[in-house]
Amino acid sequence: MQGFHCSQALTGAFAEEFGYSLKNVMKISTCFGGGMHRGELCGCVTAATMVFGMAFGLYDPQDKELESFGYKNADEFFDRFRERMGGKTLCREILGKDFSKPEELAMIRREGLVKKVCPHVLQASIEIIEDMLKRQDEEVVYVRLDTSDFEVEKLQTVIKSVNRQNRFRSNVQDLLRSSDRKIGFIQFDVRRFKIINDLYGEKFGDEVLFFIKDNLKELCNDRQFFLNLRSDVFMVVTEYDDDKELMDFIREIEEVSASFKDVKLQLAFGVYSVDDKDMEIRQMEDRAAMARTAAKENVVSNVVFYEEQFKELLYTRKFIEENMHTAVEEKQFKMYLQPKYSISQNRIVGAEALVRWIHPERGMIYPNVFIPVIEENGFIKMVDYYIWEEASRFIKRCTDIGIEDCPVSVNVSRHHLRDTEFMYVLMDDIKKNQIEKKLLELEITETANDEQIGQAAMRLKLGGFTLLMDDFGSGYSSLNVLLETPFDVIKLDKKFMDNMMASDKGKLILEHMVSMAHELGLGLLAEGVETKEQVELLGKIGCDNVQGYYFARPMPQEDFFALLKKDRGMEDHFES
Repeated sequence: MQGFHCSQALTGAFAEEFGYSLKNVMKISTCFGGGMHRGELCGCVTAATMVFGMAFGLYDPQDKELESFGYKNADEFFDRFRERMGGKTLCREILGKDFSKPEELAMIRREGLVKKVCPHVLQASIEIIEDMLKRQDEEVVYVRLDTSDFEVEKLQTVIKSVNRQNRFRSNVQDLLRSSDRKIGFIQFDVRRFKIINDLYGEKFGDEVLFFIKDNLKELCNDRQFFLNLRSDVFMVVTEYDDDKELMDFIREIEEVSASFKDVKLQLAFGVYSVDDKDMEIRQMEDRAAMARTAAKENVVSNVVFYEEQFKELLYTRKFIEENMHTAVEEKQFKMYLQPKYSISQNRIVGAEALVRWIHPERGMIYPNVFIPVIEENGFIKMVDYYIWEEASRFIKRCTDIGIEDCPVSVNVSRHHLRDTEFMYVLMDDIKKNQIEKKLLELEITETANDEQIGQAAMRLKLGGFTLLMDDFGSGYSSLNVLLETPFDVIKLDKKFMDNMMASDKGKLILEHMVSMAHELGLGLLAEGVETKEQVELLGKIGCDNVQGYYFARPMPQEDFFALLKKDRGMEDHFES
């Protein structure tokens, strides 16, 4: 459901099965699912109506007059859906909160209701749809829309396409059982396929996919099976006797698909050679997918075989995804705080809120392990909400004993900046804890290359928040950013600092950049400061605020609270 509401998620799952453009269907499903955003009819119901429309020829993304409401399949789905949901059909009934009300929307986000409730609703909807389509495949039925009859042959052809993945996996299962030879799972995709779509249009992109499908039909014999999994991702399963035979087959796929209409196509292949035929097919596919991902990043070869170390990554990802919801509910995620210091005053001037996962059995799980996974699947939003709330409470705790000059900065993921809902959560935290907005600072990674995110950052700036640009110098940063940025403070990335400190020329560049930032009225904070040499140089060139192991590592909030009180000469101060 990442990035989509229920209507989009459900129609997107079925669109390509019926030969419709995913982009067009997604656009229309947004309109169909509009009721959900008013707390009215569940998006799954409107999406199911679209799915039946696509399946039975009652829907045309180019002709909005061709309706798909009011026929018996839609009515049957509605009745069965109502029964599965205990009589509930409205979004606000199913979620228990109303999307159309900002305060309830904030609660939906904070409590993760979409993640908790909607997967069950989607699964129920899919099961009903697939059962109805399967039954229609077994019956000879004419479908009526006004006075137009649709031929049974066409209907049966469309319905069969719904089961394409099931047929593929059934054939593969038979191959695994019957073959005495080795079995290879080959997953490949077209490098930079999105650019091809952008340059030549979606119609051309579709032609490329049909071109590859036709080539696979010609290449594959009756003991080799292929499937277009999604978009430009294909899976081929084949028998073979040795690695040379398998590589020859891969190179043959690559050769016949090398170009289409003078456009060169580059393919990336991931290969899993089956070592346990009793393993679930989905697991075999996952291993080929992991190898394909590695191939996309490999500059030496475009063919990568699955290796055993990938398994640990797979298990780690599975563990994270299966336990992340429980981790939030049971408060296994903990806020750690890393102090920010003024060099000239040798005094704490703030802190950055960081997240650590302390699992009851595995112990400490560090961010470099789980953050990439939850950023990819979107769960980072829930973790951010939790840390924002913890940071706001901590700020309130400080102000209650008279410490009102220690702002805490929190990270705002790019996932948040693509909508405005997160602002309600921030404002709710600030209002509930009765803290000043300036004490909850927001850290955002550089936005110069993303107009949408840049605009969101500007709205936050205009809303009175203090903005820190995180990781300046780590990616596509340039001095132009200093001119165009809506940020108040630039955080110099650790690697950037290390590179600048490595030579006299680098130190000179760093000095001029600090000077330029001051002239532009921008604050500076150096991250990853670990040596006395760095501290002395930064102090000399006027970059007074620093953060890093030289002063303090990230620590539990209780430890930071004690350190902060000591820094302020309040060791004996007790909270009321």
